[in-house]
Amino acid sequence: MSENRRQILDMLAQGKINADEAERLLAAVEREPGAAASEPRRTDKVKYLRVVVDAVDEKDGPTKVNIRVPMQLLRAGVKLTSIMPPRARTEVNEALRKEGIDVDIGKLTPESLEDIVEQLRELQVDVDHEHAKVRIFCE
Repeated sequence: MSENRRQILDMLAQGKINADEAERLLAAVEREPGAAASEPRRTDKVKYLRVVVDAVDEKDGPTKVNIRVPMQLLRAGVKLTSIMPPRARTEVNEALRKEGIDVDIGKLTPESLEDIVEQLRELQVDVDHEHAKVRIFCE
């Protein structure tokens, strides 16, 4: 057990902090050693990536799209990349590059995905057009 972790648990046992504060501090110590109390990361996980489209086409009328992608699906996908044969990973990487996405899926880890998801937490894209409104966000 690390010294920081032990100190947090001691403070909890002595009643100097409550359980919620201890949980936030422990999460901060686990993710970013050395930055324990300054600004801990949020411990609630992003659950969905949402895409909402409201559009009106003069010919076809109104169109509504509401897509909710479970982030757990992305997390599971990253874990599956570790069991993909190297040739399959190479083919997927090449296909992604052809589409302009320069990512090596063999280097994705659950930890790096959580960093990406943490950045997505603040993502909100709003596109207003005279015929359509598009919103992309996490919840």
